[in-house]
Amino acid sequence: MLEAGEYPNFEYSSPQFLTKSKKVNQALKKLKPTDLIALQDISDKLAELNYHRNKSFKPPFSSENARPAIFSFSGDVYDGLQAHTLSTEVLSRLNERIMILSGLYGILKPFDFMQPYRLEMGTSLGVGEAKNLYEFWKKDVTAYVKKQLLKEELLVNLASKEYASAVDLKVFKTQVVEVDFKDFHNGQLKMISFFAKKARGMMARFLVESEAETLDDIKLFNSEGYAFDEALSNGNKLVFTR
Repeated sequence: MLEAGEYPNFEYSSPQFLTKSKKVNQALKKLKPTDLIALQDISDKLAELNYHRNKSFKPPFSSENARPAIFSFSGDVYDGLQAHTLSTEVLSRLNERIMILSGLYGILKPFDFMQPYRLEMGTSLGVGEAKNLYEFWKKDVTAYVKKQLLKEELLVNLASKEYASAVDLKVFKTQVVEVDFKDFHNGQLKMISFFAKKARGMMARFLVESEAETLDDIKLFNSEGYAFDEALSNGNKLVFTR
């Protein structure tokens, strides 16, 4: 297990679309803290922090000025993934099998170096002629994801709707699997955002650790009380409940 702030000595890479990221950053650099508050609905403190982050963004990236993506992100999904507890062998597979959608970088491999930022994909930020980040990223990100996949491979979509909308999933010839997580709460079965986000991270971990390749493999996911619910599932839409 790695200590906080540590990461293993792997061969790290640069984001695929770093040239386009510079254009997004140029748009962000024009915004003052008060603009960031209005655009991103964040606190004064976060606006000030990200104003300085936007100003200090400076490729190329290295271990001197950046960190690997998988050890940089925080939040419920990454709390579920617990990347720092994975073995070096599993981390290597993670880098081969997981793709991370990003408002600033478009898409990242887990071992891509990145600098800290705050920019949700759904933010209404115009970049060049693009009216928003979806318009700016969708074509390139979709082509990149499509190129990574073999025809017989499954693409498991663990992204939120906000981020999944940055990929045109309809163009893929491979099988796209959608996954939902629901909890019984107050006598009803519902999707609870906090739990669903953490479960997506746990599912990503499970898929890599178990080297899952088929729908039946995915259905075996059972972390923290979740189990495959056949009655609620349909075809490529898999529902897990607890």
